[in-house]
Amino acid sequence: MFETLKNAWKIEDLRKKMIFTLVMLLIYRVGSFIPVPGIDSGYIQDLITQTGGLLGLLDIISGGAFGNFTIFAMGITPYINASIIMNLLTVAIPKLEQLAKEGEEGRKKIAEYTRYFSVILSFVTAIGMTYGLARGALKENNILSYFIVALTLTAGTAFLMWLGEQITDRGVGNGISLIIFTSIVSRLPVAVVSLFRTIFEARTLSFWALPAAIVVVVALITGVVFIDLGQRRIPVQYAKRVVGRKMYGGQSTHIPMKVNSSGVMPIIFAMSILALPQTIAQFFPASGFAYFMNRYFSGSSPLYAIVYGLLILFFTYFYTMISFNPNEIANNLKQYGGFVQGIRPGKPTADYLARISNRITLVGALFLTVVAILPIFLTAVTNLPVFFGGTSVLIMVSVALETSKQLEAQMIMRHYKGFLS
Repeated sequence: MFETLKNAWKIEDLRKKMIFTLVMLLIYRVGSFIPVPGIDSGYIQDLITQTGGLLGLLDIISGGAFGNFTIFAMGITPYINASIIMNLLTVAIPKLEQLAKEGEEGRKKIAEYTRYFSVILSFVTAIGMTYGLARGALKENNILSYFIVALTLTAGTAFLMWLGEQITDRGVGNGISLIIFTSIVSRLPVAVVSLFRTIFEARTLSFWALPAAIVVVVALITGVVFIDLGQRRIPVQYAKRVVGRKMYGGQSTHIPMKVNSSGVMPIIFAMSILALPQTIAQFFPASGFAYFMNRYFSGSSPLYAIVYGLLILFFTYFYTMISFNPNEIANNLKQYGGFVQGIRPGKPTADYLARISNRITLVGALFLTVVAILPIFLTAVTNLPVFFGGTSVLIMVSVALETSKQLEAQMIMRHYKGFLS
């Protein structure tokens, strides 16, 4: 990966894209220190320290912006939730499904709808967060203060949404994923210092917790890389055909089917969905629903872990279903004279590809689930900080690998362009 970055830096066009990405991420980090007016951030930090769980995880994902209650306190979560809902509606509503099939113009229209919906969802979430969570942190408890705080948080999320799209269009990698990646990386020094203080100063943990944490992190990174790079190659043979006096086809190739084709998105989707009930509970802090959420659905509860795992399984299959269409691949193979050895072209090929995809997707989905859930139980048993959760490690490694692959693909593309010219 470091060799890829070094080689990409030598190409002027890619170097400009990398610099643009770094500048955008720097702007994001600067904004993460701009406080929301009229809020006592110390109250929020004390609340996170006392509660931990999901609030602590949200603080990590936002790079500390949530704990300091800055303009980026909500992070990019509302935009992710809006994207999930729009993807689901694309399957359910015929008009949106038709737009999705219209190519680039249709996708632009859906993206525009997603932006509008993100702003609405951000404002609703901001009101819930202000009224339910930050009500005790308000310096002046009146309607105008609520409105100003909610509007500031909404504007921060809208700016982050724009920032992520700019990185995706004009920079390197997926903008939303890189923003989350940067947030988690920025919290690593705090995590390391916290762990050392817990072991050597407070002495609430054994010294052996440190090497155990290192072993767990290394094992997680190894497993993520192994699964992320793993693929099943389906051999494809193209029939020979004669056109005039020349013979075409006859070569052998393969269809690469990744074990984890959805990457880190199911984890991000599941985390965003689980944040919704907490947001709703904030609207009614004295209700039985809020009591249930705080007692039985905290970030370290068994019920939370079970629902979290089921959502990861669902979104892994859902994302794979959207990105991998066996019918389309089978039709393309049939059109160009290709066939999977031992399988008849057409529907039998589509069924075969779908069956293989379901099997390997199950392996990837179970791996993601174990990586996300296991640290929750380990934290409950060993009292290790949430900073070392598998979710954070998984997001960091997956985003780093994805960005490295995109850089490699762009370098290969430019190599061939130079060769052809």
